Amino acid sequence: MRRLFGRVLLLVAVAGLGAACGQKDPFLPTGPTTPPTVMTETFSGTLTKNSAYTHPFVVGDAGDVSVFLIRSTDAAQPDNTVSLGVSLGTWNGTSCAIVIANDNVSQGSSISGRATAAGNLCVRVYDVGFVPGSANYELLIDHF
Repeated sequence: MRRLFGRVLLLVAVAGLGAACGQKDPFLPTGPTTPPTVMTETFSGTLTKNSAYTHPFVVGDAGDVSVFLIRSTDAAQPDNTVSLGVSLGTWNGTSCAIVIANDNVSQGSSISGRATAAGNLCVRVYDVGFVPGSANYELLIDHF
């Protein structure tokens, strides 16, 4: 009985090795992969009280998208920072369908999302009541 069990175990092990040799490991890379290049875009402008502006842009690959509010200052007082609303969405050629929004982004802060594929996106910057007269802004967008 022991001898039969040993032969069966040996046969199972050999069959398993034979099957494994003919298949590729799905977890091993198939070749060298080049990481996608991070693209950086900047948009700037001036918002007046209760206004908004949309900036369309194109992502070439799936991946993280980050929008940084680099500068948001009251045009009359350059040292006075102003919080703005910033949103990120998809662009259809006419309008921005908002996906992520933050109505209180301060200078130096950011919002982030993830593009699931290449396509047209948009960032919208707007006043939600913090702009006293006008505010100069600068946005920096990192994406793939």
